[in-house]
Amino acid sequence: MTSIAILMPEKVFDAQMTSRQLEQLRNLTADGSYFHATTMENLLSHPLAEKFDVLMTGWSTPKLTSDLLDACTSLKLVVHCAGTVRHLVDPSFFDRDIRLVNSADANAVPVAEFLLSWILRWNKRLPLFENKYRAGHFIEKNVSAEFDLLGNRGKTIGVVSASRVGRRLIGLLKHFELDVLLCDPFCTNEQTLAIGARKVELPELMSASDIVSICAPLLPETENLIGAPQLAHMKDGALLINTSRGKLVDHDALLSELVSGRLNAVLDVTEPEPLPPGSPFFNLPNAYLTPHVAGSMGLEIHRMTDSALSEIELFLSSGNLRHSITLNDWAIAA
Repeated sequence: MTSIAILMPEKVFDAQMTSRQLEQLRNLTADGSYFHATTMENLLSHPLAEKFDVLMTGWSTPKLTSDLLDACTSLKLVVHCAGTVRHLVDPSFFDRDIRLVNSADANAVPVAEFLLSWILRWNKRLPLFENKYRAGHFIEKNVSAEFDLLGNRGKTIGVVSASRVGRRLIGLLKHFELDVLLCDPFCTNEQTLAIGARKVELPELMSASDIVSICAPLLPETENLIGAPQLAHMKDGALLINTSRGKLVDHDALLSELVSGRLNAVLDVTEPEPLPPGSPFFNLPNAYLTPHVAGSMGLEIHRMTDSALSEIELFLSSGNLRHSITLNDWAIAA
């Protein structure tokens, strides 16, 4: 007999769950019902808290305290219907006999798609042409020198980190005539070749790439990973894309390069986030800013819920999990 609780704010629950998914969830329980708690106190006060076998969490779920975990004595599985779990549990969680999974693989899909869309658009210089045409500058094709190196053929794309997003992006890039470089200290040459890239160190990646995509997690070791020395290695006119965390990039160093006009940037994440009103990044024509929208939104959120439900089904039927999170995974996650 399985008892399932959900700990999510009301708005997150409404965005996360479709009627089909709620029906699927009911079919996984012993009595065709589940308990939705909007706060920690709400869950702790449930008279049968000690009976819950599975706990589903999501965006804005508070950290799972020792009081909650002590109260839920039957808990066997925590399923996070989103990406990172660093805010959800601390290392002591892994001392308990409770399994943990997240939906980071599902959330990596729209981020990789976002990156691919920018790579393909940038190599055709569409953002630049759109702005010129809007300003009344008609372009005579095949006359201007700016067309000589245009297109999605033979360009070099640098991917920083073989994270879930990095690996999925490399998989998408396989379908195009592009050279892909990867910098990741944990990925061997053989593993890198197997996923469709060539392993290089960061200086070579920065200097050889037409576009650099930052896909690394934010760790103490990766803060300001891309600073003035790394940016100085980049080709004139190259594009830097950051969809990971703002603190991976030294924003003062990047601002200097953008103001000079030497580099371009797509920033879906910034430091601070959001940028304050009046930030000079807003006024730069070569800085393309989006408000942290690369990850799952709208219909894409339901992909994460499907992933979570499939994990529960697998766990209940076999005791196995596809995306189990260990202490080591927690330590190096985004």
